[in-house]
Amino acid sequence: QQSGNVNAMFLGPPGSGKGTQSERFVRHFGVCHLDAGTMLRAVAKAESELGKRVRGLMNEGRLVDDQTICEIIEQNLDKPECKKGFLLDGFPRTQAQAERLDDMLGRRRQQLNGVVEFAIDDRLLEERIVGRLMHVPSGRVYHEKFRPPQVPGKDDVTGEPLTRRSDDNAETLRTRLAQYHEKTRPLTDYYGRRHLMHRLDASRSQDQVWQDLLRIFKQA
Repeated sequence: QQSGNVNAMFLGPPGSGKGTQSERFVRHFGVCHLDAGTMLRAVAKAESELGKRVRGLMNEGRLVDDQTICEIIEQNLDKPECKKGFLLDGFPRTQAQAERLDDMLGRRRQQLNGVVEFAIDDRLLEERIVGRLMHVPSGRVYHEKFRPPQVPGKDDVTGEPLTRRSDDNAETLRTRLAQYHEKTRPLTDYYGRRHLMHRLDASRSQDQVWQDLLRIFKQA
């Protein structure tokens, strides 16, 4: 592995700020962003053997198997934009996937430098997500508590009504969080045993979280 490379993985529930920090991380370190969902959708459009296989599974509503996802990640790792390292997001989701990923990276003489969990209290996430209001035409986002519009329920610029996303409700969020905790705990244990695990307090400001990330990967 080239010195100065940064190979990272982010874990975090919806609303934890992981997406915002991922963009910043990719720009700052010049690494590629290996987002499982985006990669799968890209492969499914391709006319390759792999593309047809993935398309078939997705059309049948079946989950793409670990072997296939690892193949896709490996193909992406060969791209020039991954030369300085990578940020994995949305994979692995189980310990079996984590072990498979380790085998693949080991074969390539690469290794993870750090796994970061964006840790935040569920109640806080509920507050963050459930209060979100959107002006759909412009993409402007408001929040009832943290960033309220000047006139309740109306966009500041156009005065048009604001709406909520259908999945921004407490019930949907609780289900998603329960699934997240159930899936993620084995991973934090697994990477903890290998001394790669870092927990971030994701309830703080974006700049404070970013400073934490810089500290973690300066040590890596």
